[in-house]
Amino acid sequence: MPINPDIAIGADIGEDSYSWSASDVALYNLAVGAAADPMDEAGLGYIHDSEPKVLPSFATVAPTFHVTEAPKVVFPGIDIDLAKVVHAGQQVTIHRPVPASGKATTRGRIAQVWDKGSAAVIVQEYTTVDDAGELLWTTRSSIFASGEGGFGGERGTSDKVMLPDRAPDHRIEIPTLPQQALFYRLCGDRNPLHSDPAFAQKAGFPRPILHGRCTYGAVLRAIIDDVHGGDVSKVTDFSATFAGVVFPGETLVVDVWDEGRLLAVASVAERPDAVVLKNIVCASA
Repeated sequence: MPINPDIAIGADIGEDSYSWSASDVALYNLAVGAAADPMDEAGLGYIHDSEPKVLPSFATVAPTFHVTEAPKVVFPGIDIDLAKVVHAGQQVTIHRPVPASGKATTRGRIAQVWDKGSAAVIVQEYTTVDDAGELLWTTRSSIFASGEGGFGGERGTSDKVMLPDRAPDHRIEIPTLPQQALFYRLCGDRNPLHSDPAFAQKAGFPRPILHGRCTYGAVLRAIIDDVHGGDVSKVTDFSATFAGVVFPGETLVVDVWDEGRLLAVASVAERPDAVVLKNIVCASA
């Protein structure tokens, strides 16, 4: 079914109530590379039995953490083959510190649908409140659907972030594990693009790729550890555009500039020209 922007834009995509535990948070932290050195006491704060540190990016997985089925890209006015879809961008805004365990309700809507000609970009916005109705976080997630453009919609605006013309203030290297995507899929993202070689090849990749949101979480975690001394409460907003793929086992290289807010770009050490996250903006409290 072709995309119908008249139906899709602004459409309510439902409400879900759910809970999470300290163990869920610890598993997510491990999946994005935390506590890589078991002798590092600071890193062990991410896996504390009752009160692990909660990364702001946990908000992107909390609503679907216990999902065990592959996702479907089916919304009002939208029905797309999952093999055509990759993550295009992610933003999380934290309104109050995310607790290590809790209950919440998330409601979503289609915020925008952009027609890129040969592809479509679908922007979803979600707001999350606790049991008392107090706002916890807001997320915006966009997906890029190859071959789904040409429906006559607006092309959309640019979110390009201009980086300073100087050396970065921080350069951070983040090794990933060959099985990193298999760990991350246990956080509720069972898209076979990240675990099934045949599905990945059908989608045009030589082998399964790392989840975009895994890269997103790993970069945020590294920035918090390197720039903010591991203080997860420092970050109130984190956004990025996905620009390329990461193959599990590669090493991410993150260049960070401190311009009042942190601006960054992430590439892959093994493929120096391969930018994988751009337009990274990290705002602090």
